[in-house]
Amino acid sequence: MADEIEPEDSKLTITKRKWAEQGKFLTGRITRPETDRLPPGQHLVKNWPVLDLGQQPQVSTERWKLDVRGLVNNRRTLDWAAFQALPQTGMRSDIHCVTTWSRYDNNWKGVSTHDFLDLVDPQEEAVAVMLTSYDGYTTNLLLSDFASPDAIIVTEWEGKPLSEEHGGPVRLVVPHLYFWKSAKWINRIEFLDRDQAGFWEKNGYHMRGDPWSEERYSDD
Repeated sequence: MADEIEPEDSKLTITKRKWAEQGKFLTGRITRPETDRLPPGQHLVKNWPVLDLGQQPQVSTERWKLDVRGLVNNRRTLDWAAFQALPQTGMRSDIHCVTTWSRYDNNWKGVSTHDFLDLVDPQEEAVAVMLTSYDGYTTNLLLSDFASPDAIIVTEWEGKPLSEEHGGPVRLVVPHLYFWKSAKWINRIEFLDRDQAGFWEKNGYHMRGDPWSEERYSDD
């Protein structure tokens, strides 16, 4: 994408790139969510750690927009009022960060990706999406993962507006994948005919990121 902005390297970026090179945190175990709620190599936390690329863009609801482009029949640019007018859904899910922390029972509110897909109507050729954030961050998802029943485009957490540090006003939450796939501060979703690497995927991280199969890093 010609207009993609690459974030500058931060201390966290450099560190996590080294983790990928070293295979840090890998245990070699494989579990399934049906039998084990905590994926291999993870530990539980009660707080919600904050990780970003060194900046937290300040995006007001008055300024926020979500641009939907690519292989969809209904291209849209949604402002806050239009997004709030879509069906609103509440969900509860666990989250699992590739840096090994997990947090159980998070209560979200927003627009389910199923309702969002009904709105934009992906074309038959679409197989993946690329998410772009206000800080220039990008990450990719297979369309089948984006469309999972528990995936939601979030505006609230625990009954309150999503805070800036956690990606407010709007972020994606895809609970069955590592949390780097759940992009913060999203402002663009592009539907693609092939899977393409985003920011962390270009820096040694797995293209999909299934926590129960411990897909932390690229096989390349």
